[in-house]
Parts: sequence; structure tokens; C-alpha cells
Amino acid sequence: MPLGDGGRDLPYPSMRTWFSACLVSVVSLLTGCATSYDVKLDSLAKPDANAISYSLRNATATDGGDSLRYQEAANHVRTALSGRGLYEAPPNVTPDVIVSIDYGVTSFTRSEKVVKGYTGTRLPPEARVASDGTLIAPEFPKPEYETITVTVYEKYLHLTAKENVAAKGDDVAADVWRVNVTSEGESRDVRKHLPLLAAASIEYVGKDSRGEKSIRIKDTDADVVFVKKGMPNPDAQLVKVIPIN
Repeated sequence: MPLGDGGRDLPYPSMRTWFSACLVSVVSLLTGCATSYDVKLDSLAKPDANAISYSLRNATATDGGDSLRYQEAANHVRTALSGRGLYEAPPNVTPDVIVSIDYGVTSFTRSEKVVKGYTGTRLPPEARVASDGTLIAPEFPKPEYETITVTVYEKYLHLTAKENVAAKGDDVAADVWRVNVTSEGESRDVRKHLPLLAAASIEYVGKDSRGEKSIRIKDTDADVVFVKKGMPNPDAQLVKVIPIN
């Protein structure tokens, strides 16, 4: 039976998966095997959010301010903020805002409907390719489905910029802007996702996203490469500047 619509659904799900895998393989060869990630982002900002200088603060309770993981996260954030024209205030300069960095991973479970007993994308042994290139497979029984529970890990990066009340003599620090970025999936590797989350935040620092945005980002995107490269030293010149409107 030639594969195709044929007026009915294909009963063996691995056929469609096989075609999808072949297409992904071809696209990967053409694009340099870039990996895409789905990211959710939400940001808020005051109308006059024009702060330029900042100092960083670790808001992650389980991570010390001098830990290697925090230092790595802080460098990603510094680089991302430099892409918006912001700079970290040196010791002799009073910063406009204090930027808190909160990052980590949480988990939750959800139910998914899958083909019962199906674990791969390999073609059945009875399948063959005709002389004209058409994939032919025998009839298969209609697949059975089952509901399974899967664990999903949400990697997050929360950046909150508050007024430097010490410089004004005030007691209450108001939020100037904030950006929350998350990515869900089977991986719980926060370190791998931090540069992606930081890169996704660049366009939204000091801006109001007007609700949650869903975006797709690739590990070969210019912003991701920019963040991964990092700031070479504290006195590095800005190499990418997007003025805050």
C-alpha cells in the first residue's frame, strides 16, 4: 500500500515519525544542526525606565553570591544587559538600579497520550521501498493508546531592577523593570539553558511585553552566540547596543 493520505489515517505511527526524522536530518545538515528551544517571556517596565548603570545581586536563596554557578549566571546577565546599552557600575560610581538575579529549575508532572508499547522511529521489517521510491508497508492493526505521566522541568531566569534607594535616601525600592524567562522540557540542565534565557531577555529589558510571549530561539542565533561569548573583562567596550526606547 503506497503511503499517503489515501482517504484515511495511516494506522502505523512510526511511518510519519520516520518521514519527520528524515526531514529533520536533511534540515539539520543544511542549518548546521541548530537546536531550537521554546521560551516563554513576560516583562514589565515603568514608562520612564531609563536607568543605565546597575549593580548585581544574587536573589537565588540556595546559591551563594560567590559560587561558580552564580558567577557564570551573572556574566551571562552582564553580557545581555550590555546588549541593551546598560553597564555595571564600577566601585566609585553609584548605580541607578540594583538588578536581582534569580534562576533555577522547578518540576511538575503532566499526562500525555502515547502509542502503547511504541518506543522508537524504526520502520517495521515488512516495509520496503518500491522502484519508484514509494515507501510500501503492509496493513497494521490500529494502534492502542495509553496515558502516561511525564516529568517536565522548567528552567527559569528572573531579572528584577529596583531603584537604588540608598542613592536617593528613600526607604522603599520601587521596581523599574523586570523580565521573567522560562523554558520547559525533559532536561533539568540549568547551566545549559542560562545563556539561552539571558539572550531571550535582551530585547525586553526596560520594555513592557504586554503579557506573556512565546518565542523560539536557536543556539546559533546571534543573541545566544553574543551571550555565550561573554564580557571579556569588566572594562570591555559594548559591541552590541540596542537603545531603550
